[in-house]
Amino acid sequence: MTASLLSPGTVRRLGRWAIGNSRGQDFAVSRRCRHQFADLSRGSVDADGCLVCPWHRSRYDVTTGEMVTGPRGFLGWHGPTPGYTQAIRAFGRVARLRIGRLRRAADGKLTVS
Repeated sequence: MTASLLSPGTVRRLGRWAIGNSRGQDFAVSRRCRHQFADLSRGSVDADGCLVCPWHRSRYDVTTGEMVTGPRGFLGWHGPTPGYTQAIRAFGRVARLRIGRLRRAADGKLTVS
């Protein structure tokens, strides 16, 4: 994958990592949401610079891997889940996403270490 594919706000898959660009800064985090293991490389970056899960909208700080907003649904349900959302968010503060270092080679290729 080349660096030209990482314009601000984008998220892509690179092996086991979700890579992207949040507010002009490249990031690499582990790909699986802590809620129901959705592929975060299919997510998006919101206006606050958080990585948003494509399934139930959990939000992650890409600099720490911490879940900052819990899910808005469960299985096929998309909506409020009082109590459950707070429990998952507490888990997401402890079981953070792994943070990788995204490197751009001179030829524009991206790697994560």
